[in-house]
Amino acid sequence: MQVGATMELLRPLLADITADGLSLIGEVTAEELDLTGEDALLSGPLAVSLDLTNIEGLVAVTGVLEGTIVRECVRCLKEYEDPLAFSVRAAFIQEPKSAPRHPKRIDLRKGRAEVVEAESEEEPDDQYHYQGNQLELAPMLREHVILSAPMQPLCSDDCVGLCAQCGKDLNEGPCQCAEEPTIPTFRVVQSMKHKTGGSSAS
Repeated sequence: MQVGATMELLRPLLADITADGLSLIGEVTAEELDLTGEDALLSGPLAVSLDLTNIEGLVAVTGVLEGTIVRECVRCLKEYEDPLAFSVRAAFIQEPKSAPRHPKRIDLRKGRAEVVEAESEEEPDDQYHYQGNQLELAPMLREHVILSAPMQPLCSDDCVGLCAQCGKDLNEGPCQCAEEPTIPTFRVVQSMKHKTGGSSAS
């Protein structure tokens, strides 16, 4: 079964996940994912393609998220458009009324969804809860988008950044700041040795 409307895309019903699974294809906006400019600045909607499988009430979600995000380069501080494309892997388990004696989780690492006994009470990062008969996918997708941000966003690997003195963008050409004279390390060490020797002799 395939669904494309935004409402059904972000809030699918468990009843719609048949034995053959459920495919969700469509677009979502920053507003629909509750993304602010501080989280991620999208230059347009994100294309979403997800496959849902219901296994004993545990829902495995896999797919792809694609779009473009506007980021700020850490070197030149200019904004640039960064193509976004990454895999989505998550599992939804029904919110328990009480802690289960033998908690279970969905193992997504084996190439297919499989229900296994949890090794500990600590939940994996890719597991989420749902209540009732409907999933809420927006928070999960929002988290994936935020976590996709690089630690050091660069507009280009060749970006040389700004001049530390005048702030000119050196990608546009050299600035007029005089280069600070540098003293070879060997000469500095030799000078220190002479000074130390002289003070010892006296």
